[in-house]
Amino acid sequence: MYREISKLIMYGDMDEDCILYQLGEIFRRYEAEKSAENTSSKPVLIKDIYTQLKRLLIVATDYGFNYNLWHNYLTFYLVTNENPFSITCEKVGANEGSVNHFAKNDFRVFRNLFHFDFSAIEKDLEIDCFSQLSNYKAIGKKELMYNKNVSEKIIALSAELETAADENAFFDSVTAFYKAYGVGMFGLNKAFRIRESSHGADVEFVAINNMDKVMLYDLIGYEIQKKKLVDNTKAFVEGKKANNVLLFGDSGTGKSTSIKAIVNAFYPQGLRMIEIYKHQFKDLSNVIAQIKNRNYRFIIYMDDLSFEEFETEYKFLKAVIEGGVETRPDNILIYATSNRRHLIKETWNDRSDVKVENGMHQSDTMEEKLSLVNRFGVTINYSKPSQKEYFHIVIALARRQGITMSDDELRAEANKWELSHGGISGRTAQQFVNYLAGFEEHLT
Repeated sequence: MYREISKLIMYGDMDEDCILYQLGEIFRRYEAEKSAENTSSKPVLIKDIYTQLKRLLIVATDYGFNYNLWHNYLTFYLVTNENPFSITCEKVGANEGSVNHFAKNDFRVFRNLFHFDFSAIEKDLEIDCFSQLSNYKAIGKKELMYNKNVSEKIIALSAELETAADENAFFDSVTAFYKAYGVGMFGLNKAFRIRESSHGADVEFVAINNMDKVMLYDLIGYEIQKKKLVDNTKAFVEGKKANNVLLFGDSGTGKSTSIKAIVNAFYPQGLRMIEIYKHQFKDLSNVIAQIKNRNYRFIIYMDDLSFEEFETEYKFLKAVIEGGVETRPDNILIYATSNRRHLIKETWNDRSDVKVENGMHQSDTMEEKLSLVNRFGVTINYSKPSQKEYFHIVIALARRQGITMSDDELRAEANKWELSHGGISGRTAQQFVNYLAGFEEHLT
């Protein structure tokens, strides 16, 4: 195995802690000690193999792999390895070029690894773990425990590569995957958070595996608001001019839900979301630098965005959104939600510098604070529903849940519920319907 791994060119720059690298080293030690007829090292070799086996099983659990875990793992390595060849294919697909010669060399290696014969080492060490990996039956688990979207793609490509006749067929399958879905973390996942990197100044992206699968259809009402959001996002993913978006209004009205639904809807067209919190605004420049040349459209999502009067991060955000030295890349937009129309808390002290000139009232402080919201080209108001709209939302959600109470009964109970649960909102309606659904299940 280590001899095959040593032949890799484009895909050979792997971390020494990588499972594939570690297994190669174990097989190198095994062959060396076998030729030296050193049998005392077998327990150590077995222990090291089991250590890597456990790591592989952890990856398989995280991504819901099944059937042939060895093939699934090798496929996962191929589609997550960002190198000049894979990133180029992500942008333009497979084209003629000398790099294809080196890529096909690597695919010949991976095809050999796919069909690697583990029987000799299993017989010699009296183990059967590799045989078990080739016909693995995963324990059924809830979808929220793994990323089903990634799992299905990996397993499907793995099955295709199993039957590849040669490195040319391998090349065609892998490059087609790159063009369709991309490469690396961005190619497989919809949404990400960031964290400080342990390797230096750059930030690390952490995939959000259990993102809500909500669609815009699930949000009852707010048709005008949803259309504005869809129109702007559609233009964005099609490469047309689009604006940063601010969704503001009362809590529980579906602002955050709308953005999650937008990401779910436009993910197949290459839309990705990166969620950033206020304390991470200092990392925005690093985030943009890492994603500006990728073949995806990114929404930088800021939930519940607001600033107190003593907070000054909004000044940095202003520069990043628009007005800094570096132009914001065309593949990045900022979508934010807030309960405040102007994002920044205003006080009467802001009016202390008001000047009257030619009948106009001017205030430098107020202008500075209002200038942030003005940098969002699209602002969408999500106000709390009227009581009639609230009842409409309740009834529609209840029918989707299969609740059989009459409309009049639902209205009466929904009215009681909102009086003691935070008032009228879409969130209150959803919570009420969840209560009813759980109550009916308990009765049955």
